[in-house]
Amino acid sequence: MKLSPRAKFALTVGASVALAISLLAPAQAATRSTVVLHQTNPQTGLNCSLSTTNSTVCTEAASLTGMGFNYYNDKKKLVRNTIFGSYRVVTNKPNDFRVRYTVAEGRVWSDGTPITGVDLLLSHVTGSDEYSKAAGLGDPASETEKPAFNGLLYTSTYGKNIAGDPVLSSDQMSVTLRWKTPIADWDLYGPGPSPVHALVHLAEGKTSLQSASANLAAKERFLTAFKAKDSVLLKKMGKVWSEDYSITTINKDTNPLLLISNGGFIVESAVPRTSMTFKLNPRYNSGPKMDGSIDTVVFKLITDGTAATQALANGELDLYAGQATADVVAALNKISSVNVLGGEVAVYEHFDLHLDTVEGESAYSGIFSVKGGARAKALRQAFLLGIPRDEIMEKIIAPINGVKEPMCTTWVSPGTAEYDKICASNGSSFYSRGTQESRNKKALALVKRYYPDAVKNPVKVNVLVPANNTRRAAMFAITKANLAKVGFDAVGDVQSGWGALLGNGKYDAFFFGWSSGSITQRQSCDVFETNGQANYIMGLSIKRIDSACNSMFVPLKENILLTKYILADRALFAEAATLPIFVFPAVYAVNKDLKGIKPNPLSPNLTWNYWEWNY
Repeated sequence: MKLSPRAKFALTVGASVALAISLLAPAQAATRSTVVLHQTNPQTGLNCSLSTTNSTVCTEAASLTGMGFNYYNDKKKLVRNTIFGSYRVVTNKPNDFRVRYTVAEGRVWSDGTPITGVDLLLSHVTGSDEYSKAAGLGDPASETEKPAFNGLLYTSTYGKNIAGDPVLSSDQMSVTLRWKTPIADWDLYGPGPSPVHALVHLAEGKTSLQSASANLAAKERFLTAFKAKDSVLLKKMGKVWSEDYSITTINKDTNPLLLISNGGFIVESAVPRTSMTFKLNPRYNSGPKMDGSIDTVVFKLITDGTAATQALANGELDLYAGQATADVVAALNKISSVNVLGGEVAVYEHFDLHLDTVEGESAYSGIFSVKGGARAKALRQAFLLGIPRDEIMEKIIAPINGVKEPMCTTWVSPGTAEYDKICASNGSSFYSRGTQESRNKKALALVKRYYPDAVKNPVKVNVLVPANNTRRAAMFAITKANLAKVGFDAVGDVQSGWGALLGNGKYDAFFFGWSSGSITQRQSCDVFETNGQANYIMGLSIKRIDSACNSMFVPLKENILLTKYILADRALFAEAATLPIFVFPAVYAVNKDLKGIKPNPLSPNLTWNYWEWNY
């Protein structure tokens, strides 16, 4: 199932359990039509628009199985997919901005059902707060009631700026969206195709692929329900969309209606925390023509970097992509059968502190809770001051790529003039000024203000720690040791399935990576504004950030935009809510016989151009 992404960031989740090398069939022994791709993250599901599935590995899989109107290439340039369809501005007025999206004739789903403009309408159902309320599907902003389509797409750029419902053309091949005003990056917020006929069949209890006539009739039932805002059918579809695609076991008993694709591949099977296999979609015609030599892609989960390197050397993998350490990079460079690639990757590691109870999670009333007032804020400041970022960079990151300076903002990329301007005024210097020793003194003074005996009886902080991740284990060990010097006892709870535990009330702190899937004027707003993704992890809600972000929907001049970034970032640092650490060093190793691999800084990093792969 492929949906046009609205959320800018996906979780770079930690891997769960190690996969024994003996379970891997050698890639070199396989036919040269198979690509075995290394994954350090377990698959989370098929619908990446849910809080429980929004991960980089889900995005990689979705890239193989779905195509829409555009995609990013490895130069971070948005490419229009004219094979699938076209879009253009048809009205450009201050209070009436309209864009028409047209599906090209002859595009089909993997079961042969024609793709039409009707398949674009589900994006509105899952993205428009007003439609959800009007159709009786629930108010996405409610703190007590989950909407029928319980995903991450509401209360976003789309929902806040769309005006009315999309208009379907008479031939049902086009939809026209009307925006309240011209918006920045409007071409990123268009509709994506969904197999609505399959959702209808699933909602009606079907368990097998249906006939062509039944599929067209099901699509018509959806259209009727969409126009009439028929909550009876739409609620059933919402339950399927929100729950049934969250599967990690796929075999011959899996309902094939869940696997319908318009990408180059179809999911064939999946074994939880082990592997996922994709087979060629013989009806694929929604994107660039494929080379023709690759008919199978396998995701193999190997969480240990040393084991993955050995598997690559043994020919059991064709493509290594992991959170590398210096030792792993050295080992990769010794393998004669692979090319080792570096480059940029739009993922950054950070620490988040728990501020308030997260919807759907157990209550949070720990030491960092905003309900604790000045005491809690002082402790948050002390904790972030005590994270030894310089030492983390020196010992973990610099040996890989030479970068020693920790991040000071997430709104733009390091190394740019804009980055330096933001960092000079955003308040980040509070956490970087002086040496770590001087910062430790400042942190300890803050802690002792409320816990005078903190050195002998340190303040306990419960930290969720990703399991089976060598780099993060080392990072936590360094952090724990320094925090002990400032009066904190960082107690790590090492969990393999930690992604699902983000936001749980028993934790005071989390650390993981945000992976960017697009480049927008609003940048990190999708994370830090109220109802952004951090709200579902930290309980973050800061009015000054909301104010800055709400003003970024319309196109802004560069100097004004930088001011908005600084205002939002200043509020974030002042709240002592989160602290960026480093941009992920990119390390890939590719079988020399495999051509066409072009790592993308944005997510999906690897599968975005599968049609170019060949041996």
